[in-house]
Amino acid sequence: MALNTITGKRGRPSRKVRLEDIAARCGVSLSTASRALAGEKGVRPEIRAQVAEMAKTLNYSVPASVAGRKVILAASSVAMIDYVRNQFTAQVLEGLHQRAETLGVEIVTQPVSNTASDIDTLRQSLEDEQVAGFLFMTLDEEEVLALTRDFGKPVILVNGDDPLMRLSSVTPCNRSAAAMGTDHLRRLGHERILFLMRRGRRTIERRYEGWRDVMLQQGAEDIADLVVEVDDWLPDLAADAIKKRIEARGLDFSAILTAGESLALGAMAGVSRAGYRVPSDVSVIGMDDLPQAAFYSPPLTSIHVPMRDIGAAALDLLIDSVSGIPGPARRVELACHIVERQSTARARHG
Repeated sequence: MALNTITGKRGRPSRKVRLEDIAARCGVSLSTASRALAGEKGVRPEIRAQVAEMAKTLNYSVPASVAGRKVILAASSVAMIDYVRNQFTAQVLEGLHQRAETLGVEIVTQPVSNTASDIDTLRQSLEDEQVAGFLFMTLDEEEVLALTRDFGKPVILVNGDDPLMRLSSVTPCNRSAAAMGTDHLRRLGHERILFLMRRGRRTIERRYEGWRDVMLQQGAEDIADLVVEVDDWLPDLAADAIKKRIEARGLDFSAILTAGESLALGAMAGVSRAGYRVPSDVSVIGMDDLPQAAFYSPPLTSIHVPMRDIGAAALDLLIDSVSGIPGPARRVELACHIVERQSTARARHG
């Protein structure tokens, strides 16, 4: 928490810093200082920068009230498909809307499918002074990031990240979460651990990297041979991929870590269709820990992702950015943990 005080004699804080102090030191009116820190129009860029820098120097906590304002939620087609298929997006949105209701903020959802034209549509919202900023959900493609550089209003990536750290973002700790799951299987004695994934998004690549890190650190060889890819998140595709792998090569693995919960459901089905059992023959771990994971057969061991907290944290990060005080972009990663259920067991050697 900022001290928010002006220092008197002998370095003692004498009183709380007020907006009037910022205005006086910058030689501007109180209303100009207020509009500069609120990011409103009608303030010259050099004055806005001077006021923001003085506020930062004096540790002035800007009352970044966004009550009554709008936040544009630009949701990708991937996020919308996920919303229909499972509860990950639904959980994130529930956390976001609950936080918005508490703060008195209106969330306006804008589906995004065609990058260039849809970003142009979003750009029109910049003229609306009621719009505080933008949340981009599952939108982190390079062309999208490039088109937001001159927005002039805060843009926060939700469940995505900017590799060059130009935009702030909120995600689960994808890389360390996958490493956690892989390490758990290794501790159970599993050496040949498949990673079942669908490529395409940077967040999923982070999960692949976490699995790869642990496998290499613990001396595994030919790990490329342990990656199984599918073209979609549908459980049936995952089941077919695992069944075909076993039919072609035998049971040359004892555990599977999946990049998402739907793939874990499919993996368990594939093991069963090939004539083996989970977990006595093959252990399976999913990622996300959706509510239905506890009701699978067997109940699924999974990496719990704080989905609701992702939405709430993204809105809080946007509010911090609306304050107008300059600062570097931030990548917020929320901690995950393992929820052990009956889909994992110690490896059977020999």
